[in-house]
Amino acid sequence: MTKKIVVTGIGASSPLGGTVPETWDALLAGVSGARTLEHDWVAEYALPVTFAAEAKVRPEEVLERPVAKRLDPSSQFALISAMEAWADAGSPDVAPERLGVDYATGIGGLWTLLDAWDTLRERGPRRVMPLTVPMLMPNAASAAVSMHFEARAFAHTVASACASSTESLVNAYNNLQAGLADVIIAGGTESAIHPITMASFASMQALSKRNDDPGSASRPYSVDRDGFVMGEGAASLVLETEEHALARGAKIYAEIVGGGVTADSYHITANDPQGRGAIRAVNLALAQAGATADEVTHINAHATSTPVGDPAEYTALREVFGERIAEIPVSATKASTGHLLGGTGALEAVFTILALRDRVAPPTINITELDPAIPLSVSGTAQPLGSGPQLAISNSFGFGGHNAVVAIRSV
Repeated sequence: MTKKIVVTGIGASSPLGGTVPETWDALLAGVSGARTLEHDWVAEYALPVTFAAEAKVRPEEVLERPVAKRLDPSSQFALISAMEAWADAGSPDVAPERLGVDYATGIGGLWTLLDAWDTLRERGPRRVMPLTVPMLMPNAASAAVSMHFEARAFAHTVASACASSTESLVNAYNNLQAGLADVIIAGGTESAIHPITMASFASMQALSKRNDDPGSASRPYSVDRDGFVMGEGAASLVLETEEHALARGAKIYAEIVGGGVTADSYHITANDPQGRGAIRAVNLALAQAGATADEVTHINAHATSTPVGDPAEYTALREVFGERIAEIPVSATKASTGHLLGGTGALEAVFTILALRDRVAPPTINITELDPAIPLSVSGTAQPLGSGPQLAISNSFGFGGHNAVVAIRSV
């Protein structure tokens, strides 16, 4: 028997704000989170890209110092957003053995790893922190969240590059359907604005180089787009069966109705230009939702602002939705937030849920001229979604050919 899986709590720490309300308000206002980096290492390493979308509120401003010292920044962001989501859900009274965690990251504890390497080289092995490995391991965020909330059903970790946290949401949906938990905290995090990642992405010509105007650098679908903007932060969602949510009188934001996860098996960094994996992921999500493409009223696109990636996603959407794709309101929210890598899917799922709640598709800022090869219904201002039933999808695609799509229905 298929169960209804609902979202009862959301949390986020993003380049636009330290909480969901702050982030959502800034997104609708067309604010950009991209800023010039004020770190000595930018000049020290003569980085070709000198800006990124750092989190608006630093973790040390939120977490107690003893807690923060034992966690990599990626885990700090995860815990902060999970705490907000849990409180927003009304701190569910659930047996620990029926509470699960499925948390994602694309890279993990990068700062911890490379800081420890510097310490080893400069000061010797005795000065390397004992908790270095527990802090740098990819499952550290999942572990931190599970221990904080005493979640004992499971603590899963997904590391599927930029598709990671959408895949975690799909996993959470399937595990709730399977009866493995009553409540799951799912989400994703990333804190990888570091000299090595900035240099590497710049070397592969993936980052925008608009150093003189960071706020307008991420411009999905614009004819003059030149790459993505690195972002950081985390987002968390509390998912539970509708039966459990109603029994405790919880508010319900939306219903997760399906998900699709596929692999391109095409190239380590490039999308399949025919979009075959993405097409299957969208179709799987809709099939699991028991819905058709004609029912979709909103799309939060992956849309990173790269010359190659944006058209590949459009090719997939055009195949699924046909000519109707030109009429569906699309939001490319990385124009405002930058790209949170493993955290991006969860953040954009939050945006999609709020879009359905408020019946408004967030704006896609910075489009100077829409690429005629990508004729989508995007706008620099918010687009109304209407008053009827709403069904949306949120797309995430990652290096390695990972594709993940989640389908969300209004309530």
